[in-house]
Amino acid sequence: MAVIRRIENFVAFIGRSVAWLNVLLILLIIVDVILRAVLDLTAVWVTEVQWHLFSLIFLLGAPYALQEDRHVRVDLFYERFSAKDRATVDLWGTLIFLIPWSILLMVTGSQYAYEAWLSGEGSPNPGGLPTFVPIKLMIPFSALLLLLQGLALAWKNNLLLREENTAV
Repeated sequence: MAVIRRIENFVAFIGRSVAWLNVLLILLIIVDVILRAVLDLTAVWVTEVQWHLFSLIFLLGAPYALQEDRHVRVDLFYERFSAKDRATVDLWGTLIFLIPWSILLMVTGSQYAYEAWLSGEGSPNPGGLPTFVPIKLMIPFSALLLLLQGLALAWKNNLLLREENTAV
């Protein structure tokens, strides 16, 4: 349980920290709108930073959303299930879908970031960001966090099912 707690504390720290990027993103959008409307100024890098902030919020918020059970799910039957049945569905869903998806995303995201680094990929627009490598590195990092949170979730559900079976 100590390992699960550490994983969940780390994921929660990242998720709560990233939530503050929403404030920065909103302020940046407001400044961008004012500069465009009042001064007729456009800065490509500001728009690109907005995209990157949104990407960070999504990528690094997803593992925290998983931890807090905030991902979208079809609750036609799930909400009526017993705790044991929900744990079974969550365990198998994690093992069959989440863990393989996270591994695939980690591998392909790493290749994607590596290719961006090799090519020196940056903005094609004048005045844009010089490199896209840092944001692309967040893809495999997010997948790693999702994988770790998925493993913690699977282990917790496994423990819950074991407790249910020993209580019978």
